[in-house]
Amino acid sequence: MSKAFTRETDDDDDDDVSLPPIPAGSKNYITPAGYRRLKEEYMHLLDVERPALVQTVHWAASNGDRSENGDYIYGKKRLREIDRRLRFLAKRLENSEVIDPAQRQGCEQVFFGATVTVCHGDGSERTYSIVGIDEANAGKGHISWVSPLARTLLKARADDAVVLQLPEGVDELVVVEVVYRHIEL
Repeated sequence: MSKAFTRETDDDDDDDVSLPPIPAGSKNYITPAGYRRLKEEYMHLLDVERPALVQTVHWAASNGDRSENGDYIYGKKRLREIDRRLRFLAKRLENSEVIDPAQRQGCEQVFFGATVTVCHGDGSERTYSIVGIDEANAGKGHISWVSPLARTLLKARADDAVVLQLPEGVDELVVVEVVYRHIEL
């Protein structure tokens, strides 16, 4: 059957598989910088990329035969991708609860937004910032608040020892320092 006679559904396209889902009953906690980044991406797609692509698809459609028109076919596919991403971002932004770590000065326990320095069992010290799901970047030391490491560190204080369950065993971590400051993505 020709693709022209099949109905495409948007039901499956609402979820972005590159990010883990937010745990049921939880809010989408996010830092101000993370919220700003998502909002900027949303506005860029909505105000810049989508209108330019609509114009290209309109031009390609006016050239005649759409079945062999690469600009039209690719443009329509890309337009669906942009629309799917816009829906995803709109849901994330709508369900977000922005928490500014800098306003938690003086808190000694590890919660969302904390920057924690830990000493691993092998003696190495590493610093992690606990951020939202959409902001996680292990290379920069930004870990999601739903990650096993962040869940292990939650409610710990300086000098507390916690046990992190790993696939290859356990790692005992000692919390060296807990600070709340602006987190730059």
